[in-house]
Amino acid sequence: MATDIPRPGGRPFVTDGGLETDLIFNRGADLPEFAAFPLVDDPRGRPLLSAYYDEYAAIARAAGVALMLETPTWRANPDWGERVGYGRESLDRVNRDSVALLADLRSGYGDLPDVLVGGVVGPRGDGYVAGERADPAEAADYHAPQVEAFAAAGADLVSAYTLTGPEEAVGVVRAARAAGIPVAVSFTVETDGRLPDGTTLAAAVDQVDADGGPDYFLVNCAHPSHIEPGLVEGAWRERVLGVLPNASTMTHAELDAAEELDDGDPTELAASTDRLRDALPNLTVLGGCCGTDARHVAAMWGVAPGR
Repeated sequence: MATDIPRPGGRPFVTDGGLETDLIFNRGADLPEFAAFPLVDDPRGRPLLSAYYDEYAAIARAAGVALMLETPTWRANPDWGERVGYGRESLDRVNRDSVALLADLRSGYGDLPDVLVGGVVGPRGDGYVAGERADPAEAADYHAPQVEAFAAAGADLVSAYTLTGPEEAVGVVRAARAAGIPVAVSFTVETDGRLPDGTTLAAAVDQVDADGGPDYFLVNCAHPSHIEPGLVEGAWRERVLGVLPNASTMTHAELDAAEELDDGDPTELAASTDRLRDALPNLTVLGGCCGTDARHVAAMWGVAPGR
């Protein structure tokens, strides 16, 4: 059913919102270590995930655009997997099963113009904190098993989200190229529009592209008002095809310490995201990140929520 990954001038794609925060705060799920992937192994978790993705299929249907289904595997790497009791073999299996779950859902969305299944890679570290700079070769080795599992399971592409530095992004791209699967890289930024390690968005994109680069870039896990300062002039902006913003204007540190969900205002978030279009002429993939749900993503696409 899938025909093509996002590209400049290509068809637009709805993707989903803040999976983990939606599951925890809106659906009552227990996600130790913020890991959603164990739900794939839970007979009660699979219907929860299916209902979640169905909402975004409804948004794509209402908007008349394609859909990007992305696996709940942001934490399904060795360091985080170990914390919730998953070793390398069980991680390989659950990453493959996550792709299979979304492929099954895709078979029920035959009325949509296109549906892609993307395997989600998350950072080795926290995602909110930069930590030590990664070694690209080490990062490639670290992420390779997950990327290879996605490729073997038939995912259409790999998307690496919430990366805090360009070196880890280089590693993910190398792993994907070795596995023969398309790859997208998404950085997160602080309130000044810079990555958590201090690198500007422009420099991060240029550094990863200098090593061959992904098929496209995105920015996620930051409010549009935080992304905007980083969108300095340059041809690099044509490489950014997607934005998945946070609902809240709080900093990463504030969000990390928050005990209640700040889901912002869907209408304001949609308007703020729309203002990024002048700087991002190839904006094609729109979804949400922390604090967002179907209401926010529907507002971005100008349709009724998928609930």
